[in-house]
Amino acid sequence: MARRERAFRGISPRLVRHYLTNLGGEVENDTRVVGPDWTADIDTEEVSITSSIQLTEVQLTFEGPEETLDDLVERFAQKAMRAGG
Repeated sequence: MARRERAFRGISPRLVRHYLTNLGGEVENDTRVVGPDWTADIDTEEVSITSSIQLTEVQLTFEGPEETLDDLVERFAQKAMRAGG
């Protein structure tokens, strides 16, 4: 069983759950999505960007077989990517 931790800014926990269900998971509760052979635990934290700007950072902990997580985390990161412009 492997474990991967990733943090994403600029994305809501609701959208994280939506993306994970699109990748084959089912929402167990607000902080956990369970896939066929993986789990993703969701945590949030307010982080300061500057003295006057704060963002919500979503921290994900993925667990499952290493081969599954390699693909899952990459596919999730592509969905969650936010680019400025």
